[in-house]
Amino acid sequence: MLANSSSQQQQPDPNFQESPTQSWYPPSVAGSSSHPSTHNSSSVSPHQRASDNPQSSSRGQPSPAEAAGIIARLKDKSVDELQRLLKDKEAYNAFFNSLDQVKTQNNLRDELRKETMQLARENLEKEQRILELRNQCTIIRTTELAAAQDRLADLERQKDEIMRSYSPAALLDKLQKSMAKLDEESEELHQKFLEKDIDLPTFVQKYKKLRMAYHKQALLHLAGKTSLR
Repeated sequence: MLANSSSQQQQPDPNFQESPTQSWYPPSVAGSSSHPSTHNSSSVSPHQRASDNPQSSSRGQPSPAEAAGIIARLKDKSVDELQRLLKDKEAYNAFFNSLDQVKTQNNLRDELRKETMQLARENLEKEQRILELRNQCTIIRTTELAAAQDRLADLERQKDEIMRSYSPAALLDKLQKSMAKLDEESEELHQKFLEKDIDLPTFVQKYKKLRMAYHKQALLHLAGKTSLR
């Protein structure tokens, strides 16, 4: 009788799979244990531990080894205990949270939460420094940068004026004006000689100098005009 009773307890209930389908827990509960990570080390980040597990499937399903471990836990339970897991929410949660895979996921979640909180605290600590730097940038834009832009604009105007004054057309114009002045001085000197205001040697010396300068500039003017054609 003991053997028969024990055999009846080990056999699965024929209604075993019919009762859990209408149970209280949502479909996502069963899937929450399908992201286990048995590779745990304090020397790496939670992201690395979650991704470095070679036994975990990329599709979110437990690996064969992990599934075998869960099945082994379930095989040790009686039919009554299994039915209680399916019907009793607290019993199911207690069993679910006792799984190594779920504990690993919970640890990863807690570590991620701690890292996030730490980053948030560091960002808050840097907020004052960021505000100071932003104010400095505003001051630079409104004062130093504006002054530098004004100075640059002034230098640009000076450069344009210098470039215009030394352009080929400007240089030819200067030569033309200098030639006219030399020609005028030559005529004035010649008029003084005719009026006998200066003697012949002085006239010859000054007149020769003026005319040589005039013709030299005339040649330069002609060469400049020819090169611009």
